[in-house]
Amino acid sequence: MAAKRIGIIGGTGLYEMEGVQQLREVAVDTPFGPPSDAFLVGELGGAEVVFVPRHGRGHRFTPTEVPYRANIYALKKLGVDWIISVSAVGSLKAEIAPGHVVLVDQFIDRTRNRCSTFFEKGLVAHVAFGDPVCGVLRGFLLDAARRTGATHHDGGTYVCMEGPAFSTKAESNLYRSWGASVIGMTNIPEAKLAREAEISYATLAMCTDYDCWHADHDDVTVDQVVAVLKANVALAKDIIRAAVPMVVAYDGPPSARGALANAVLTQPHAIPDERRAILAVLTGRSLEA
Repeated sequence: MAAKRIGIIGGTGLYEMEGVQQLREVAVDTPFGPPSDAFLVGELGGAEVVFVPRHGRGHRFTPTEVPYRANIYALKKLGVDWIISVSAVGSLKAEIAPGHVVLVDQFIDRTRNRCSTFFEKGLVAHVAFGDPVCGVLRGFLLDAARRTGATHHDGGTYVCMEGPAFSTKAESNLYRSWGASVIGMTNIPEAKLAREAEISYATLAMCTDYDCWHADHDDVTVDQVVAVLKANVALAKDIIRAAVPMVVAYDGPPSARGALANAVLTQPHAIPDERRAILAVLTGRSLEA
């Protein structure tokens, strides 16, 4: 049986984690342009892990500019069935402090300038997204957070804003009134595209600061935030190292497999050949004309 392939999307420090062996760089072309960077593929805990820095090495892309479709398409092309999204977030709740980990289970999409689907130009599909996070993978990350001793929160809603500017206080308090837990700028459309690609997706949300609603927010220095970021990277590595063997030991299918089974509405004879080829890569199958 081929080794499971787990995608890890996040900061550039993650592919340097201890324990990754036989690391190699892989470039992937996609019909959606180049991904954020070359992919780094290595072995960890009995799986092949595929790393991509979401913003590119050197942090070159704004949250809006990240080539989300290229990244997810390339991960699918590389045989990835699971994605761990490591994401820096701001807290919208007093009990979620900087340095805490949130295993989110819902998203609110507040983006407005991003393409959030692979299906266009003659090919229409509507995937179910009521439960946007893979419960199995989220469970593994939750168990790994417990084992590493991380202060963690089981569940929560992630508000994805457009950025790159942060929220106004009015916006921040609005999101708090909705009961949201954290706010970030990158997990949408990433999670939607992963679902369309039939890849199971879960977020490891690493809290760096309180959003601007907090009365003491203005007292936080850049040095303090950087210190939390560094600690979060180390903590994320520990959690990933603990979670990967759980994915390897799991003998069931990824929960997102089959997400497109009843989602495509376009009649097969009407699908353009180019779109048909893209669908074949995303699902591992083709539609008969």
